[in-house]
Amino acid sequence: MDRRSIYNGMPAGELGSEGWHKPWSGGNGGECVEAMKLGDGRVALRQSTDPEGPALIYTHREIKSFIEGAKAGEADFLITAAPCRCGERRTA
Repeated sequence: MDRRSIYNGMPAGELGSEGWHKPWSGGNGGECVEAMKLGDGRVALRQSTDPEGPALIYTHREIKSFIEGAKAGEADFLITAAPCRCGERRTA
């Protein structure tokens, strides 16, 4: 598959079933992010529970920046609990 035919949001199944890895996984009931390194250096990500669903395609630099930022704690906000707003009333 050439570079032009690989695009962000394409069906992950079109990238094939070989080469996908679960670089991180935990006690999440099998719901994992899977990654595939593409021949041109880009990286495809997909949801393991929807292997035919959309693939997000990132450049090497984007993935490197994200991983370095996550290691530095810049993505910690993604795993902290949201403040409880249990007693708040919604107004339209």
